[in-house]
Amino acid sequence: MLPRKDIRGRIPSALTQNKLNLKHFFSTASVSPSPADNQRIQADVLQTDVNIDTIVVFECQLILVLQVKTRSSRFKEGVRPFSDFLTDSFGRQHTYLRISLTERCNLRCQYCMPEKGVDLTPRQKLLSFDEIIKLSTLFVEEGIQKIRLTGGEPLVRRDLVQIIEELNKLKEIGLQKIGITTNGITLAKRLPDLRAAGLDQINVSLDTLVPAKFEFITRRKGWSKVMEGIDQALEKGFDRVKVNCVVKRGMNEDEVVDFVALTEHKPIDIRFIEYMPFDGNQWSDTKLVSYTEMLTSIRERFPELQRLQDHPNDTSKAWSVRGFAGQFGFITSMTQNFCGTCNRLRLTADGNLKVCLLGSAEVSLRDALRSNMTEEQLKQLIGAAVGRKKAKHAGMNSLAKMPNRPMILIDNPWGHRPNAFTIPLCITSNRANHARMMSSDHDDDYYKAQQYYNHYYSIFNVDGSPPLVPPPPPPPYRPPPPRSNERSLTHTNPEGKASMVDVGHKDTSARVALASGVVHLPPEVYQLVSQNEMKKGDVLSVAQLAGIMGAKRTSDLIPLCHNIPIDKVSVELCLDDEALRITCEVHSHGRTGIEMEALVGVSVAALTVYDMCKAVSQDITISDIQLEKKTGGVRGDFFRSEL
Repeated sequence: MLPRKDIRGRIPSALTQNKLNLKHFFSTASVSPSPADNQRIQADVLQTDVNIDTIVVFECQLILVLQVKTRSSRFKEGVRPFSDFLTDSFGRQHTYLRISLTERCNLRCQYCMPEKGVDLTPRQKLLSFDEIIKLSTLFVEEGIQKIRLTGGEPLVRRDLVQIIEELNKLKEIGLQKIGITTNGITLAKRLPDLRAAGLDQINVSLDTLVPAKFEFITRRKGWSKVMEGIDQALEKGFDRVKVNCVVKRGMNEDEVVDFVALTEHKPIDIRFIEYMPFDGNQWSDTKLVSYTEMLTSIRERFPELQRLQDHPNDTSKAWSVRGFAGQFGFITSMTQNFCGTCNRLRLTADGNLKVCLLGSAEVSLRDALRSNMTEEQLKQLIGAAVGRKKAKHAGMNSLAKMPNRPMILIDNPWGHRPNAFTIPLCITSNRANHARMMSSDHDDDYYKAQQYYNHYYSIFNVDGSPPLVPPPPPPPYRPPPPRSNERSLTHTNPEGKASMVDVGHKDTSARVALASGVVHLPPEVYQLVSQNEMKKGDVLSVAQLAGIMGAKRTSDLIPLCHNIPIDKVSVELCLDDEALRITCEVHSHGRTGIEMEALVGVSVAALTVYDMCKAVSQDITISDIQLEKKTGGVRGDFFRSEL
């Protein structure tokens, strides 16, 4: 009997990708199974959606150990099973790759680039033409269906047309769409060549319809050139020309309705993006204009709104005005993340793979290429990075305190950053799969992240040598947060009876609390509410007033709450995906917290919606009433974690 011997290294990289390659491998294997086994294995492999885990030699026969995956899509002619390397531990399959071609730009947008500018990466450290095509080919072979070229400003790259021509050839092996995101300054004159090269989709960044304000925001002239580029793209028949508009309070929130008005005669898709924190853009929540606030202002001008059906993996919540040629939507990264359906990966201009836009983790594929890694090792490296992707990015106030590159470098890291983290360049596939299983077996986000981190940094290269990129030191130990029963209750006396807390000795301080909740409406109720046709009246307006009144009367409703002075109560209601989302924010200068006021405001607004709609249907559910944040007070600030 021969010893059990792992020969995984002999598996062709295309073995799990193509039926013909499978047949070819069986016919040329140096250690062949019996004819009967060969026929049986080929039939099983070619008819089942499988992932080949390992191949071993045992008793002179070739044995394939197959890990069968239960998926909704079966093998179809010409369709490959989806790659495990692009599937994270939460089952998200990544089919969309954004590639930054440069960090250079011909504008200097305030929210994108720090006023002092950025240090440009030396050209030799950027991905070359050949490296871009090689990595793109590898990703498409593994299941990427859409590639978007970004920057910086991609149109400043001289070989852009040649890059698109080469990417267009990848449509023969599975690539479906090639897109570009541009500021539009030079778009009009480049469109013919881009179209001929194979470009399918265009996104244009434009934050104002006022030429003078454009010059203020971008620190450059060129508004008319951008508008010309948009019109030219429409004339040339590009599919769904999108206009990206970052909305920032004090800058352009008053133009939201004007952008929507553009869609009356232009078949464009305006996408309003909530202002996000990046290094150097001086983000604060006071500058954030939320999705619900924008939608409310649009509805005041255009009451005939309708919610459109979103496509799978869409980042934008789509709406339109009835009868208009175009549509608009909202990218709600800050207030309502869409992490659960994220299918995007980012490749920076200097070759770092970034699995989350708002995360700081990244790994250098450039260094891997230039160290002559094999294709299989590159896949393992990519799989390790994708496997580490978290369920969600952090909450908006936590993001503001985390390091992240300036927006101009969003697809390109800004040099050697000590806080950036790089995983080892090569790990064994068994270890990687084990780490993914670990991540799904633990519910606690903190311990999951800690175990994940420690696990990866304990791995060496396949040949047993230390990793090519030395791992950083392990993070300092952080004890778990105390359990609730380890803290004493403040509203009971030593005998355990209810008691009101004495706050007379406390100092007055500024306090803010934000709470949220969801009312799930059946379709018939949702339609009546959205069209303001409920017999009892305007549900949204009445519920908004009820929420404000409820927050102000909290001390009358909750026995041990103090009657404290309230400076401001803001209640917002937004219809979204057959649900009504409610938020209540309360401001005060007082001696005690106002979390209860915010929670009561949401609760009363939700109950008012139920009361006004129950005659149509009682199948209404109120859920997820929770505190989102609170600031001020001796206990410190609280922000709900979204790991």
